[in-house]
Amino acid sequence: MISLRTSAVVAGRYVLLDQVGTGGMGSVWRARDARTGRVVAVKVLGRHSAALLARFVREQAIRVRHPHVVAPHGWAAEDDLVVLAMELVPGGSVADLLREHGPLDAGTAGVLVEQLLMGLAAVHAAGLVHRDVKPANLLLEATGDGPPHLRLGDFGVAAPIADRRFTTVPGAIGTDGYMAPEQARGAPPEPTQDLYAVGRVALELVTGLPPPGQREIGSHPLRPLVDRLLVADPEQRIATAEAALRLLRRLHLPDAHHPHVPDRLGPAPRRRTSSPAHRDVDWVGWSAFAALLGVVAGCLCVLLGWRP
Repeated sequence: MISLRTSAVVAGRYVLLDQVGTGGMGSVWRARDARTGRVVAVKVLGRHSAALLARFVREQAIRVRHPHVVAPHGWAAEDDLVVLAMELVPGGSVADLLREHGPLDAGTAGVLVEQLLMGLAAVHAAGLVHRDVKPANLLLEATGDGPPHLRLGDFGVAAPIADRRFTTVPGAIGTDGYMAPEQARGAPPEPTQDLYAVGRVALELVTGLPPPGQREIGSHPLRPLVDRLLVADPEQRIATAEAALRLLRRLHLPDAHHPHVPDRLGPAPRRRTSSPAHRDVDWVGWSAFAALLGVVAGCLCVLLGWRP
C-alpha cells in the first residue's frame, strides 16, 4: 500500500499540497510543480494491476488543447509510483451541481451541453473517443454566479476511433446507463457513442435523474436534440458533434439562470512551517551566532587599538 502525505515530493517534481479526490486508479492531489511553480492536479497511481497501469499510461498520452477539455499535460514515474499531471479545475463536477441544485433550467442545460459538444468535437478531431461521458467526468471552473464553464475530463478509457484493440469481449468499457447500445455490446469505439452519452447527460440535466430513472421530457426546448442523440441505431443517430452543435444552436432556448458554482477547493495550503520546537532551536542558534559576532567585534577593536 502506497502511503502519501502532505508536503511529500513525488517523482522528484510534484510537492503534494492536499488530497482533493480518490478514484479507482489512485488518489488525486493538488500539488505544486517544482519546475514551473504552477499549482496542478496530479493523479497518483501506486501498486496496481498491469491493466490499470496500461489505462494510466494510455491516459497520459492524450494531448487535446481546448477550453472545454482538461487532458493530461505531463507525467512522471519514480520507483513504484506513476504520476499524471493536469490542470486543476476547482469547481467540482456537473454531478455535484445536480446534487445541490436538482434539475437545471433549459438555458443552463443548453449552455452545458453546448460546451460539452465543443469539447467532444476537439476530442473526436484528435481521433479519439472518450467512452465515459457522464456528469462525474464533466468538471466545472469556479465561476461563482457567472456563466458556467464545463471541461470534459478523465480520459482513462479513451481510445482511438474504431480501434479494436481497446474493446473487451465479452462486456464493454464505459458506465452503465450512459453507454450507447452498441457500445454496451462491445462494438469498436466510434464518436456516435459519445454523442449518445451526451443525450443521456442532457436528460439528466433537465430531469435531475440518472439514466435508470429518466423519462421523456415532453415539449422541452432541448427535446429535438435529445431525440436525435438517443437513437438506438448508430447509423440513424446524429453523426458528429459539429452537427449536434448546429442543431442545438437552432433551438430557441431561454436565458440561462447561472447556478452558483463555488470554488470547492479553496486556496492552496501553504508549505508547512517549522514546529515551535524548531523555532526555539532556531532562536537559540541565532542568539549564539549574535554573541559570537559580538566577541569577534571586541577582539577586532582591541587589535586595532580602537577606543570608544
